[in-house]
Amino acid sequence: MSEPLILIPARMASTRLPGKPLADIHGAPMIVQVWRRAMEAKAGRVAVAAAEREIVDAVVKAGGEAVLTDPNHPSGSDRIYEALTELDAKGAHEIIVNVQGDLPTLDPALVRAVVAVLKSSGADMSTLATEIREAPEWTNPNVVKAVVALPEGKRDGRALYFTRATAPSGDGPLYHHIGIYAYRRQALDRFVKMAPSPLEKREKLEQLRALEAGMSIAVRIVDTMPLGVDTPEDLERARQMLAKDKK
Repeated sequence: MSEPLILIPARMASTRLPGKPLADIHGAPMIVQVWRRAMEAKAGRVAVAAAEREIVDAVVKAGGEAVLTDPNHPSGSDRIYEALTELDAKGAHEIIVNVQGDLPTLDPALVRAVVAVLKSSGADMSTLATEIREAPEWTNPNVVKAVVALPEGKRDGRALYFTRATAPSGDGPLYHHIGIYAYRRQALDRFVKMAPSPLEKREKLEQLRALEAGMSIAVRIVDTMPLGVDTPEDLERARQMLAKDKK
């Protein structure tokens, strides 16, 4: 099997933090920091799928690979699919990984984990989740919960549902979904060609489209929750976290 192709979608349009891919973190744009974390995973070829030329230029200047895509794509999945067709028209890469472009403190081990569980599961797609430790997050709709069929004592399971509600009910852990995905190439092709599904539109969770269509999503439970940078406060926290890593 060929090595995975790791794609990082990025765009300048952000309502809460405009231009965030180029926000400076210790002398490098945020998108470059994300690219570095993906490269550190040593899991496969890495490229940025950019909506704007300035993102491409920043990545290329740092020594990375980037491709310019249509700025009007409705989702990161659509953006990486365009990049895939341009970078790998002959279909050399069988596994495609989608790493969000706002994860500058990403643990590179998570990239390896999402690939490993896809390979071992036989599923169409894979993703990650971590146990929720803070009680306020149980009811926070911004914390997406993964409902996972998880054999007792195991860390790999199968996604049953994703929701902004508090689920499942009863005693036991709740799991915070981590928005990193690995796709088999045929699954990504099928996924992006389907229309948004009713539950996807209701919950505003793209992955529900796959479940409603009968696609399988493997889930690995991990111990690390990466910081997604959506606000100026998140950006400052990321700077502090990476400063500690440098010491």
